[in-house]
Amino acid sequence: MFLKNRIILAAFILLIIYGFTGGDNGGNNFRKLDNKAFKVGEKLTFELNYGFVTAGVAVMEIPKIKRISGRQAFHVVFTVNSVPSFDWIYKVRDRYETYIDVEGLFPWRFEQHIREGGYTRDFSAFFDQRKGKAKTSEGEYEIPIYVNDIVSAFYFARTLDYSNMKVGDKIKMQNFYKDKVYNLDVKFLGRETIDVPSGTFDCLMVEPLVKEGGLFKHDGNIIIWLTDDELKMPVRVKTKIVIGYVDAVLKDYQGLAGPLDAKH
Repeated sequence: MFLKNRIILAAFILLIIYGFTGGDNGGNNFRKLDNKAFKVGEKLTFELNYGFVTAGVAVMEIPKIKRISGRQAFHVVFTVNSVPSFDWIYKVRDRYETYIDVEGLFPWRFEQHIREGGYTRDFSAFFDQRKGKAKTSEGEYEIPIYVNDIVSAFYFARTLDYSNMKVGDKIKMQNFYKDKVYNLDVKFLGRETIDVPSGTFDCLMVEPLVKEGGLFKHDGNIIIWLTDDELKMPVRVKTKIVIGYVDAVLKDYQGLAGPLDAKH
């Protein structure tokens, strides 16, 4: 009887340990979200216009899936480069990288390397989603579970359902940057059909109310046009930067997760 009780006790302890570590799933019972918006291999190329001048090129791509912290993650790379003829006006060499959990669509790591005019910033953060810590190049900070960086927030927003939203409705998220967690609301502005170099698309219009950690060192608002279908592919981004507005329009796309039903 004593041996039997010892076996039962040992099995119970193992069950508790397994439950807390999540066994083979990487250490936790993280959320699992449906994602039909993007997949590995997607590459979006944008032309950046400053007024009537082509100022640069931006590329958003998911070149691979990488294992990080015991989990499968989309490796997302976003680069922004001004063209040589515009460099003398305002030179930009920006690079962002984030690793987004494939199943839960939350970030594990974020890097930001900004070169805009005379402004320079390098920043990195590891999001320990198990312990609720952001371990950055500048210190360690408390974070809520599933907190986003600005790039992962953008991809997460592509997976949301906007079908029943009214103009002015907001989606509430949280964004970590530098040393703080910021509220990141995404405001729904309505629908519009627009023409860009890659075609004509029915679009959703949203405005991320970014306070820190944006995709440019900007002073004003950002408006994003997403295809009004399951992909919610960005086709236009208009943002105010320190010297005016930059209008990014989709020039080319490849490796999409499904059909572009919003394209005419």
